[in-house]
Amino acid sequence: MSKKQRAVLGTALAAAFVIGGFVLPSVAQVTPPPIATELLTSRAEFPDDVSLRFKIKLDGRRTHVVNVEDPSLTIVARITVQPGAQFPWHSHQGPVVVNIASGALTYVSADDCSERVYPAGTAFVDPGQGHVHTAFNATSEPTVLVATFFDAPAEGPLLIPAEPGDC
Repeated sequence: MSKKQRAVLGTALAAAFVIGGFVLPSVAQVTPPPIATELLTSRAEFPDDVSLRFKIKLDGRRTHVVNVEDPSLTIVARITVQPGAQFPWHSHQGPVVVNIASGALTYVSADDCSERVYPAGTAFVDPGQGHVHTAFNATSEPTVLVATFFDAPAEGPLLIPAEPGDC
């Protein structure tokens, strides 16, 4: 076989592998978890005397006031929610300030079962203190949010499992 014939054969075989889909990926594909949490800080304590108060008024309804006499421990997390993924029904010990970095998050409160959509560039306050809710990603892209938990427990999970009520 001549040099030219070997070159043509080599090129043809390479093309067959590429066109036929026989090229193996250089890195194994790993499916991301439905909801991934990355803690950006450890639990931090206020060295000063700090209290916290949020006044939340949704859709022109009554104002919900959240008072935290001693927010004590805080922790910040980046949470990535894959398309279609949903948090279980839960609450938090204290309030949580949520910033939507990309995508959109649909939040459902067990108080009224209504859905509120928060797109990238918006923020909301989850009152915690027994306020039961869920949230999900109804988009086709991952949603990334940054959550600051106030009055976080000293250790253990940040979510407290709960029943959805009548939702």
